[in-house]
Amino acid sequence: MTEQLKESVIDLLVLKATFGLDDNEKAHLDRLIAEAGISEDESFELTAAAISMVGLPTDEQLPQNLYSKILASGEDFVASLAKETAVEAPVSLASEPVEYQKTFSVEPRRSGWNWLGWAVAAAACIALAVNVWFTQFAPQEVVKGPVPTVTPATPTAEQEYAKLIAEPTGVVKANWAPPSPDAKELKDVSGDVVWSDAKQEGFMRLKGLPVNDKSKSTYQLWIFDKTQDPKTPIDGGTFDVDKNGEVIVPIDAKLKALEPALFAITIEKPGGVVVSDRKRIAALAKVEAPGKSST
Repeated sequence: MTEQLKESVIDLLVLKATFGLDDNEKAHLDRLIAEAGISEDESFELTAAAISMVGLPTDEQLPQNLYSKILASGEDFVASLAKETAVEAPVSLASEPVEYQKTFSVEPRRSGWNWLGWAVAAAACIALAVNVWFTQFAPQEVVKGPVPTVTPATPTAEQEYAKLIAEPTGVVKANWAPPSPDAKELKDVSGDVVWSDAKQEGFMRLKGLPVNDKSKSTYQLWIFDKTQDPKTPIDGGTFDVDKNGEVIVPIDAKLKALEPALFAITIEKPGGVVVSDRKRIAALAKVEAPGKSST
């Protein structure tokens, strides 16, 4: 086979493996193969297919057992081809090259013009492409363990107070004031109270309320509701003041307050009481009109 014929066959095989052949090109390739007296080899197709796999996107990992099995099969395939090459083309043991008498004036045709070498080269390309693909998309070891949970931050009383007071409707607001002009130690009490009937929640914002000794007394809120007997106002919970300045306290109503008319803070024994004698009132907040702030 001439070098020109050999190059033509190779060019057409490469074109077939990469882009395909039309009818005329395929017929031409068949004529060249017949003229050369060889059989068509699929190494080019296999090599092109393997290399094209390298750039394929994948969102799923290959199972570990399948990955190992395919990789081992590829190595065995390359090893077997190398072994066949060694058997079919043994290395001469003679220390000196042997010169044979030239019998033919024309160089004899070589069997398949070393197609086995092309097959080995193609197989090596396939092994390289598969190795690159598996290296790129090899299954990664997943470390199993508890999934960390993110706990949302609990809003502070200040944040809840600001959110509630910003409600456009349905919120009752009243301003705190000293119980009487004679209560000198409580003359600086101020602030406000906000309450939502719909949400059944509210907050007290207080300034100037003296710090109390927890071992001797506590503050307790009472809600005078229009639906409740004035003699038994709703218990709004106990609280302590441990710093000077402004404090915000959530209301802990023991019953539903549907129409608050007055809020009162009394000074009671530690733990609070069920019914207050109202002898020691610390602050009062009167609701002037439902749903509106008092002035």
